[in-house]
Amino acid sequence: MTTALPPRAGRRCHNALNPLHSTLYFSPDLDREFTALGFTDESAMRLAARSAALGAVGPGTVAATFYNYNHELLARHFPAVWETASPADVLDARLRTADATLRRLLGEETVSSPEMAEAAVLALRATEACTRHARPLYSANADLPVPDAPHLAYWYATTLLREHRGDGHLAALLSAGLDPVEALVSHTATGKGMAPRWVLGTRGWKRADWEAAAERLRGRGLLDAEGELTEAGTALRDELEQQTDRLDSAPYEHLGAAGVERLTELGRGFLVTAAVAGAFPDDLISKG
Repeated sequence: MTTALPPRAGRRCHNALNPLHSTLYFSPDLDREFTALGFTDESAMRLAARSAALGAVGPGTVAATFYNYNHELLARHFPAVWETASPADVLDARLRTADATLRRLLGEETVSSPEMAEAAVLALRATEACTRHARPLYSANADLPVPDAPHLAYWYATTLLREHRGDGHLAALLSAGLDPVEALVSHTATGKGMAPRWVLGTRGWKRADWEAAAERLRGRGLLDAEGELTEAGTALRDELEQQTDRLDSAPYEHLGAAGVERLTELGRGFLVTAAVAGAFPDDLISKG
């Protein structure tokens, strides 16, 4: 039996959980752990960290599951990264990174708190209703064991919830007819996506790719001459999120309204603490 949730309750919960999960990819602890494995390239470290649950995959699989990365960038790193370290070793290093990052950002008292243990229980309960079909990144991570420590169990559960929503979001992007760069440009135009320099620096696209995608969006009436979303563009992005909400509703309906509200409250508290501790670059989110 499911409980009716307030509108966008699942999205609000995701928005409280996902950024803390993502601190891993901005963490100096990741550089330390992966350098110890033999990695020397920052892009290779971060690409390996997210894809390792899939196994020793090549660039095609990563391009398909990550959606908005340039295949040329991925082909420079895959499958070569698995010659540096096996997926199992990378996953171990990823978990050590999560441990060090959460301890550094949140502090030992929060990491070992009853609230963290409560958040882990709630987040794991939500994952019980996640589904595997057509969700490769979620499903691969769901095959991994749940860590014993509550803060790592919480981080693991946020991994599952993040990838479950993300896999569904890719289906919505395909349905909307947005290619990888168009998806990035239109997301940035909402004011909630990464600044172009971060996108171009991490996804392997060039400024010319960005401008060409913007021109295609203008041709569809989704972007204006100044690079802002038109009314039609705003409507499309809103429908994308609503479709993603529908595809991702099961975990939060399973948790129930009270559980979602509490998990959101706890997640926001952890996120604020992490942000104050400098978890994210100051210029990460921008239209500029």
